[in-house]
Amino acid sequence: MARAATTSDAFNAVAEPRRRDILSYLATEERSVTEIVDLMEIEQPSVSKHLKVLKGVGLVEARREGRQMLYKTNPIAIRPLHEWTRTFERLWRHQLLRIKEQAEANNAQK
Repeated sequence: MARAATTSDAFNAVAEPRRRDILSYLATEERSVTEIVDLMEIEQPSVSKHLKVLKGVGLVEARREGRQMLYKTNPIAIRPLHEWTRTFERLWRHQLLRIKEQAEANNAQK
């Protein structure tokens, strides 16, 4: 089965680690492309390409201020990603509880 294009939905878009890094960086405040380039230490065309994908699936929003484009995350679009990962929190907690119980049982046997 062919893999969906990165521009088809948020899940495919965030499959790329650099795009996740950009989203994390934009989570706290609106930033310019220049600021993202400086932080990420990658070329401006690459950052612009990643931002285009993120904007295309709605994960970031852009606005022009003078000559600069400023980007910020779109929390409404990120919500489905968050909700999907939350389904696994119960599994992780259950696994951690099992590890804790096993460690305590092993410690009690000593």
